[in-house]
Amino acid sequence: MFMDKLKQKFFNNLYTGDNKLKILDQRYLPRWAVILLDVLFCIFSMGVAYFVLLETPMVFPEIVSILVQGTVIIALNIIFFFVFKTYSGIIRHSTFMDIFKLAFSSFFTAITVISISYIYFFTSGSKLFLSTFVLLYMLLSFTTMLLFRISVKEVYQFMKNSSVGSFKKRVAIVGVDDHTISLGKALTTESNLPFQLVGFLSESFGSKRYKILGKPVIPLKDNFAEVISVHQIDGILIISESLTSKEKNQIVDECLANNVEMFNVPLLETWNKKEDIQSQIKPIQIEDLLDRDPILIESDSIKNDLHGKTILVTGGAGSIGSEIVRQIAEFDPKLIVVLDQAESALHELEIYLIQNYPKLNFITELANISNMYRLEMLFDKYDFEMVYHAAAYKHVPLIERNPLEAIYVNILGTVNLSVLSVKHNIDKFVMVSTDKAVNPTNVMGASKRAAEMYVQSLQNSNKDLKTRFITTRFGNVLGSNGSVIPHFRKQITQGGPVTVTHKDIIRYFMTIPEACQLVLQAGTMGVGGEIFVFDMGKPIRILDMAERMIRLSGFEPYEDIDIKITGLRPGEKLYEELLNDTSTVLPTHHPKIMISKVPCGAFEEINKKMKTLIKTATRHKDSQVVKLLKDLVPEFISENSEFEVLDTTSFIKKE
Repeated sequence: MFMDKLKQKFFNNLYTGDNKLKILDQRYLPRWAVILLDVLFCIFSMGVAYFVLLETPMVFPEIVSILVQGTVIIALNIIFFFVFKTYSGIIRHSTFMDIFKLAFSSFFTAITVISISYIYFFTSGSKLFLSTFVLLYMLLSFTTMLLFRISVKEVYQFMKNSSVGSFKKRVAIVGVDDHTISLGKALTTESNLPFQLVGFLSESFGSKRYKILGKPVIPLKDNFAEVISVHQIDGILIISESLTSKEKNQIVDECLANNVEMFNVPLLETWNKKEDIQSQIKPIQIEDLLDRDPILIESDSIKNDLHGKTILVTGGAGSIGSEIVRQIAEFDPKLIVVLDQAESALHELEIYLIQNYPKLNFITELANISNMYRLEMLFDKYDFEMVYHAAAYKHVPLIERNPLEAIYVNILGTVNLSVLSVKHNIDKFVMVSTDKAVNPTNVMGASKRAAEMYVQSLQNSNKDLKTRFITTRFGNVLGSNGSVIPHFRKQITQGGPVTVTHKDIIRYFMTIPEACQLVLQAGTMGVGGEIFVFDMGKPIRILDMAERMIRLSGFEPYEDIDIKITGLRPGEKLYEELLNDTSTVLPTHHPKIMISKVPCGAFEEINKKMKTLIKTATRHKDSQVVKLLKDLVPEFISENSEFEVLDTTSFIKKE
């Protein structure tokens, strides 16, 4: 009983609450202790050297006693300890530089002693020290001090690995190249990481004989499940940039089928130096699996457009607008004015820009773009040269219930900015639109199409117009505020169910950064009046995305987390289009950007209808406003909406 209590007390003192040895948390040895230990090793080495040579025919000089000789040698060695600061390194974290310091101190000690001995020999004919003794001492003392450091380092690593080893995930890195080897080196040198590197998975090697960093290169030839089982692999690390989308998705499918965790790691050169390694290794997300080729932008042309310019970004605190601000910041503008009506989001962006772009000259302005007087004050205050118009209401069901707000912001706001841009001779006006403006089935899409028509017809109305109006149109953006992925992720963390509106609904997706890259690129290409359409890749079935997100979270769809079909929301389409029936598409020199040639009508007629629509929105009911919007945008046919009645023949005749 007593022994059991004693053992328990011992282990309680040995371990902390997180199963980590307390000895590993102790402070480093003070410098005087390191020097004292090294001196003891030197005394030991000198004794060994003396007794080794004592049994040989070699004779020690007797001018001074062996004790004095040893004292002089050790004293010189201590002096060189201080000269080369051999004590400054941390024993358990010794590096090659620390070894070099030890070697230099031993070498210069021997050279100094032998030099003194020969100087005395040339002046008196006798030597003070036996050179063989000095050299043997140098080798023995350096070896013992080196072994001490290696032993401490290895024991420390062993104890640290042992204390958390059972809690570490056994992981393999996919691929063998400079990037993956650098990642492997980071994993093997950082013992506090929750990962234990098992090896490298590769299809390029057909033998297990190859090793990198002491870890095997594991051949991967249609035997993924067997490899996982044999090597007891808990997780797979991939560097997205090292793999094609097809390869990445194949690996993910294999991992999901074998219940293996997947982690995504960015290229080491892109790591945030302020963060530790563990924070860079993150579970793979659905965004990482988007089947898209990387986008290459013409940085020089964009820099020529933005460098040294005063730029207005509307909707600058939103997901698209804030990313546009971040990307513009890389091209050294003269001033960025970030405009938004969302106070909290604008404040958060301001803090972010101050912390991450300390040299950026920017200012945030709280304003509503439907307020012409407020906008005019800003245009008078700042000498804008470019406008990126990303402000808009975008949520289809919400706008379907509040159509007047779409008129105020999406239409009136665009008109206000356009008029002021012409008045102040803005060089470029780049508007962010949406694929929902094509053959719109909801108020939001129709309002954006009306805004497109206005700026396009305004451009065509006057060939001498200095301002170039450029429209960019793309689909859904992964991870944007209120988009489907954050919504699904929240539902999964809450235990489900995940809600999908229709089993066959599909959408085009791109990431926020690449969407904004293409916006900036299109801005450099436009001569005025174009609608630039982005290559959105292949459409994604939303139900498939929901199922995959559940599996990526470690659950099984319909078993652990259910998926419910809720029915299409008001104004929602089964699929989106980037071009309408009357448009034609022209290629550009950029493979991801096309020009949509869409007839927009005469500016006088559109402007007249716009004024009537806006005026009516200030004093009439929703149905009257939506009817005028349908008259302005003839292809607007409501679906799954209370406004479907406006499209019927009987209603039109009644009116």
